[in-house]
Amino acid sequence: MKGFKEPDLNERRDMGTKAKQALLEKVKALKEANKDTLAQKQAERVALAAAREERIAQRKAEKEAEERRIAEARAAEEAARLAGERAAAEERDRKKTEEHAKIARLLADQKAARDARYAARKKRLK
Repeated sequence: MKGFKEPDLNERRDMGTKAKQALLEKVKALKEANKDTLAQKQAERVALAAAREERIAQRKAEKEAEERRIAEARAAEEAARLAGERAAAEERDRKKTEEHAKIARLLADQKAARDARYAARKKRLK
């Protein structure tokens, strides 16, 4: 082992500095090479984000349209129900009016018959 010489402190420090410099240059070279791909990836991310926002807006619009359609259907059903109830109430009122009129006619007929009987009795007694 006569030919083996151990590096001293200065040599080791210089080798470390050279290794760090080489690594830094390698990273810089990779960074320059990847600049275009990084810009492309960034553009893809922006496009994906825009597409996502568009899909979200579309889903929101569809949901609002569905809610509006459901509200309109409920309003139509409610209007139909109210119209049915109103028609039923009018029919009840009409029947009640007819019944009252029938009762009034019956009472008038009974009164006329009673008056006729009274008049006939009065005529007989005279």
